[in-house]
Amino acid sequence: MAEWIYFLHAPRDDFAATMTAEEERVWALHFERLKRLLADGTLILAGPTLGRINTGITVFEAPDEAAARRIMDEDPAIASGFATGELRGFRASLLRGRD
Repeated sequence: MAEWIYFLHAPRDDFAATMTAEEERVWALHFERLKRLLADGTLILAGPTLGRINTGITVFEAPDEAAARRIMDEDPAIASGFATGELRGFRASLLRGRD
């Protein structure tokens, strides 16, 4: 299983502080989906960067690029058009608790 990372680019600076009700609804769906990916063992870690530019970071496992792209593209924030995604291969070289 290969590791992948996608960056979730919000549509504007200060996004977390200026979300509309519809954006908050979609981000809640995004968060619920990440919790499901964590529960099924796909997700390694996820979270936003803080400050004026709120970029989401999602590290996960998928067997190949097509499957990884599908996981990213099905993220409700991306599928709704409220964010754009940027997928890259990733290797967790050092990870606390992992030899």
